[in-house]
Parts: sequence; structure tokens; C-alpha cells
Amino acid sequence: MNARRQSKSLSVRSLKVAEVRLISDLCIMHSKVDELHDIVCNLKRRHSEASIHKYADQPVLAEDIQRVDEIYLWFLGLKESSSGENLRVG
Repeated sequence: MNARRQSKSLSVRSLKVAEVRLISDLCIMHSKVDELHDIVCNLKRRHSEASIHKYADQPVLAEDIQRVDEIYLWFLGLKESSSGENLRVG
């Protein structure tokens, strides 16, 4: 009976594979967003916008901007769907 109770309590606490994958993906996303933020802050601090435009591969820069816009819109959707309960931007 004790083993049965322990088994039941373990199954209540355990996560499904999909949940573990989601948590892992979220951890990676948080890390990469932080990394991108640091890189952009360093670029802004060290270089002028004119220099960035002058030396950037323009098609790649345009693609980067488009991708970041898509990410931003996705984050806005998450923010709106949470009704501001858990996320605070500031």
C-alpha cells in the first residue's frame, strides 16, 4: 500500500514529455532573447546607425529586421492573450 501511495504521488508530480519539451524550449528562448538583447545593445553603444547601414549586408539586414518584427508581433499577441495578468513590460 505504501508503494502504491508513493507511485500515485510521483505520477501526480511528473511532467509529460511535451511539457518538458515546452519548458526546455522556453528556457532556450529566454536565453537567446537575452543574448540578442545584449548584442543589439553593444552594437548601438559601439557603432552609429550610419555605420551599421554602411557595412551591413543590406538584404540580410532587411531579413533580420523582418524576423525580429515577426517575433515582436508574436510576443505582443502573447502579452494581449495574457490580459496583463502575468506579463509586465517596463
